[in-house]
Amino acid sequence: MNFYGYKRPDGRIGIRNHVLILPASVCASDTTRIISQQVGGTVTFNNQNGCSQVPSDQQFTMDVMAGFAANPNIYGTVVVSLGCENCQMDLVVKAIKEHTNKPIKQVIIQEAGGTIKAVEQAVRYAKEMVQEASMVQREKFDISHLIVGTNCGGSDPTSGLASNPVVGELSDRLVDLGSTSILSETTEFIGAEHILAKRAKNEEVRQRIFDIVNRYEKALQLVGEEVREGNPSPGNKAGGLTTLEEKSLGCIHKGGHRVINAVYDYAKQIDEKGLVIMDTPGNDFSSVAGMVAGGCQVVAFTTGRGNVMGNPIVPVIKITGNKITYANMEDNMDFNASPLIYGEKTVEKLGEELLNKTIETANGKQTKSEVLGYMEIAIARVCNYV
Repeated sequence: MNFYGYKRPDGRIGIRNHVLILPASVCASDTTRIISQQVGGTVTFNNQNGCSQVPSDQQFTMDVMAGFAANPNIYGTVVVSLGCENCQMDLVVKAIKEHTNKPIKQVIIQEAGGTIKAVEQAVRYAKEMVQEASMVQREKFDISHLIVGTNCGGSDPTSGLASNPVVGELSDRLVDLGSTSILSETTEFIGAEHILAKRAKNEEVRQRIFDIVNRYEKALQLVGEEVREGNPSPGNKAGGLTTLEEKSLGCIHKGGHRVINAVYDYAKQIDEKGLVIMDTPGNDFSSVAGMVAGGCQVVAFTTGRGNVMGNPIVPVIKITGNKITYANMEDNMDFNASPLIYGEKTVEKLGEELLNKTIETANGKQTKSEVLGYMEIAIARVCNYV
């Protein structure tokens, strides 16, 4: 099975061809917004971090910024910094170059002489890069080049009964075809980690699964908090989910049934084939950002109650198993998995259809969140989102 994508100088294959205007810190975020608004074909995001962070938090931020620039959906990057933040320009550029050899330009607002001059300089760089990117043509590649992230948000009972099992079927099919599937949201393994551990490739992977779950619970206990106070959310409970363990049993269906080959730290580069885990928080925006930084080109995102999020770098395919949500939020939903609940289609049939939808998206068809322009992100912290 094949898809049509863009080959990058580092050998990876993108399914979008964006130029990234990268804010090195919160102090540069509004400037990058102004730049991106002036140049079509560019994307940016609101970086709320990058300064006044403890080293562990700063490392998360650096990993996400470097990973975003290295993501194969990005042709090249214009990095914009204020000039005095913790994430200094030379550190950011060095981190990016450790991951990729794609084009990169840099603008420091203080050195350029203020916002207007910095914007003029960055717009010039961005226009040149967009023109270069437009010359790159899609080529045919084997599906094994795809890395697909999976996530759930705004879950209800239909998530565990329909949409998550369908994504699990997608995951199994991708793994069997030589691709990579990422299972995320560590806090939503709690109570079901032993089930995942039984599928570990070896003892090292098995222990890592237990370790990442235990770390979350211990980190919150250190500051006098309990993960179950924030997860499930009020929306989850209103939808019919009563406990975190119940939610976890539904969440892990997204990982299908294949062997778990590796466990990656947040936002680290993924180089293993097959089913892998990334240690991300339950917060949707932070979790997806970590997988995007790790190199995934597309995300399969399930929601029961209805979730509208997107991402500036990768398409997010919205999948719901709730028939009412699909009807009420058709503007946001890409795929209806509810026929599984009503016995109208099998999980195998829906998994095949979702695989075709994923290939269609990889070939260039925009998802609903792309059409609507959703571009939110968040970056994980030491004491993390639940």
